[in-house]
Amino acid sequence: MSKTNSHNNSVSDVKVIASSGQFKIEFINKIGRVDYPSLIKISESLVIEYGPKFLLTDNTIDTYFNRQGTLPFVARFRNKIIGYIIGLPIELLDQEPWARLDKNYGQSNTIYTYAFVIQNKYKGNGYAKMLKKVYLNWAKKRIGIQYITGHVKLGVSSKFSGNINIINEIDNWQGTGKTFEYYRRNIDPEGIYNIDNNPKIINSI
Repeated sequence: MSKTNSHNNSVSDVKVIASSGQFKIEFINKIGRVDYPSLIKISESLVIEYGPKFLLTDNTIDTYFNRQGTLPFVARFRNKIIGYIIGLPIELLDQEPWARLDKNYGQSNTIYTYAFVIQNKYKGNGYAKMLKKVYLNWAKKRIGIQYITGHVKLGVSSKFSGNINIINEIDNWQGTGKTFEYYRRNIDPEGIYNIDNNPKIINSI
């Protein structure tokens, strides 16, 4: 199911990927301005963990949610945005030295998880897990994509399932005063998913 309004760019153009009761996950074709305030408010919690760079603005919302080639998903509860996850080809981070140093930079086979957040009051009920599962499933089925990378606090990636490698550790990452690790996940080690870049919609979770 898609929600669009071609005559009013304030409305988001989305595709519902999964739903369960009052909860649903949407793929963003184009985010509308009506949803900007919610996204910016939710991003405030990322500032505490990752630094001020991760506070969304109108410009960064356009960059990460509306740019061709990105993988932006939002989670909604009772039609209110409660979280989001954004993936983008690592080549779009060409201004970041660490991205250019990744061995797969330029190979068009890596999606970097730029941000992943669920509002605190909705944590612990499986919503974050469902959002991440949908994201990984879509990444797997994108033609040519083999890896997901990201930065997380030291030790977090050890809790991830799947084929995970720690590439390096960074002290005081983004000025947070904390040590982060840069991980790489092989999302399709057996090469069985990379056959269709248009995953089917799931009716229920």
